Amino acid sequence: MLKTCALPLSQAYDTCVLDLDGVVYVGAEAVPGAPQHLAAARKDGMHLAYVTNNAARTPDAVAKHLARLGIETAVSDVVTSAQAAARLLADLLPHGSTVFLLGGEGLAVALAERGLVPVTDPESDPRPVAVAQGYSPDTPWRQVVAGAMLVRDGLPWVASNTDMTLPTANGPGPGNGTLVRLVADYSGHEPVVAGKPQPPLFQETLRRVGGQRPLLVGDRLDTDIAGARNVGWDSLLVLTGVTGLAELVAAPEPHRPTFLAPDLAGLAEAQRAPEAAAGA
Repeated sequence: MLKTCALPLSQAYDTCVLDLDGVVYVGAEAVPGAPQHLAAARKDGMHLAYVTNNAARTPDAVAKHLARLGIETAVSDVVTSAQAAARLLADLLPHGSTVFLLGGEGLAVALAERGLVPVTDPESDPRPVAVAQGYSPDTPWRQVVAGAMLVRDGLPWVASNTDMTLPTANGPGPGNGTLVRLVADYSGHEPVVAGKPQPPLFQETLRRVGGQRPLLVGDRLDTDIAGARNVGWDSLLVLTGVTGLAELVAAPEPHRPTFLAPDLAGLAEAQRAPEAAAGA
């Protein structure tokens, strides 16, 4: 259940690891008050890092988006599931290995940064020795077919994330997880997953930004909060994204946050666990 923190969270934790969609912004616009709340947390001494399961955009593109919203951000403080996926493959493959890209620019840039060569031609020379998959709205069907066949043939396969939905201006749309499921069902194989709720993205974040006492802030129980639990971090659930009170009270134990707040203003507040009184 929820816990107590006698200090404001921005003083009790040295690093704040923030999900983006539904926490800092929704679509192109900032969550109301988010820039001000984050500036206050930074002034309190908190190091802010931004993590996303979305592998489509590069950290530079994300940092520029945040800057347009009035949120001061260094590119080095943005960590994506594409970067976590690229590290997993770099740890597995020799430097310079060719990797079939089932995704877009964000994943291609991350692979190149790790000394891997992304290709979209399964017959390239040298031929790919692994498959990397991440969300991209522009991936052609022939690329999906080629990647799925390589997975079927036994190549190592790393997926940036398995989110079944992603936020759009018209509500939740099908996410990368739907395409991962298609490839898995066709090939008979399951990927190694880099993004939330699995540990690699969280581990990559601390490697890049540091911190001894991180706090994860998210809006999703099954990825953000469950992921924090998987790596032993405390978490703050904000109600500006996909999770409402009905989903929260029905959450199984592995999906329960440490703290709860309506929005990022909760970073500046002490937290008090609910107490039973008069039978309620």
